[in-house]
Amino acid sequence: MNCENTIVDLNWPLMKNNITRVDLEAVIRLLSDAEGDGSPILTQSKQVRTFEEEWSRWLGVKHSVFVNSGSSANLISMAALRETSGPGEVLVPPITWVSDIASVMHCGFTPVFVDIDPRTLGMDNDLVLEKITPDTKAVFITHVLGYNALSRRLIDELAARKIPLIEDVCESHGACLDGRKLGTFGLMSNFSFYYAHHMSTIEGGMVCTDDRRLYEMLRMFRAHGMVRECSDGAFKETYHQRYPDLTPDFIFAYPAYNVRSTEINAVIGRSQLKRLDANNVVRRRNLDLFLSHLDSARYRTDFATEGSCNYAFTLVLREPDDSLRDRVMLTLRKCGVEFRRGTSGGGNQLRQPYLRTRLGDDKHLECPRADHIHFYGFYLGNYPGLEEEKILQLCAILNDL
Repeated sequence: MNCENTIVDLNWPLMKNNITRVDLEAVIRLLSDAEGDGSPILTQSKQVRTFEEEWSRWLGVKHSVFVNSGSSANLISMAALRETSGPGEVLVPPITWVSDIASVMHCGFTPVFVDIDPRTLGMDNDLVLEKITPDTKAVFITHVLGYNALSRRLIDELAARKIPLIEDVCESHGACLDGRKLGTFGLMSNFSFYYAHHMSTIEGGMVCTDDRRLYEMLRMFRAHGMVRECSDGAFKETYHQRYPDLTPDFIFAYPAYNVRSTEINAVIGRSQLKRLDANNVVRRRNLDLFLSHLDSARYRTDFATEGSCNYAFTLVLREPDDSLRDRVMLTLRKCGVEFRRGTSGGGNQLRQPYLRTRLGDDKHLECPRADHIHFYGFYLGNYPGLEEEKILQLCAILNDL
């Protein structure tokens, strides 16, 4: 079957039906739940706190802080790191979302780029260890599109060298290493609940940690740096005693942000969390079906899928081939299959203007594996309602190009 000659409309968006009627009914119940004067509280309140607690239990961490986006989760994580570590270098991947790199730069760190492992799309763990210097303040790793980017060796080496690990798990909810969920290995971890991800709060994000001091700091960084946002009464009292000239309700400990979310977003998150595990089972099955039916001579099929949990299919040409790449893009468009070239974040971040103007036009040459993904890698949507027959049809079409 060749879609260049026979048009097959697969009607395959990046995401479909990620906000269900059940979620909307949960919002309606919230809006109908009047308190006192007949007006429900919609800004950050009880639902946000409950969502944070439920998410922490699901993930397996002590503390979670709900914010208005995964990008905001990146930002306050880096802000908290800067407050505790001071300036320095942070190791980052070239295949990631822009906000990971931007948050590092906004908080005064120097990003040091580490090329990828083609089987995980995350940073090559051996190269990470080679690039660590006395000025390294953290390793900020991204678990790209559902694949685990960590090894036990890297985790143990970072612990031995006392270098914090920060995990971006925005694209990998439910993925595991050795049976333990990603997002529980680092000092902090970030999640995104954007519409196209494993679960959605429309917009939203979470920062997770087992460190109580960081947790209180993150709560303050979320809301203007206000001490009253702390959950620890004794901690708040130390500030009240130290600054008696200030009104207790308005003590600002840090030059922070307002990245709070709302009760509506939290209610949707609570509703979606109930079916996340079941949906992820389908996503894993879909990915296995897709990779097992692709032509491994043309496309990379040897991704490190153990423990993975992908909301997108990775379609990567095995070798550089401009003609095949162009046929793939033309065919996907003709068949109604939405895609993104470059996979996560549009490819090699070192080719983007915000980095080229600061680091130079040739910096991308240091990450040739990321450059291959930039030009010859794609992702397609993977969601629970995706029909198996469509997956098999598309594989046949791609193999026939």
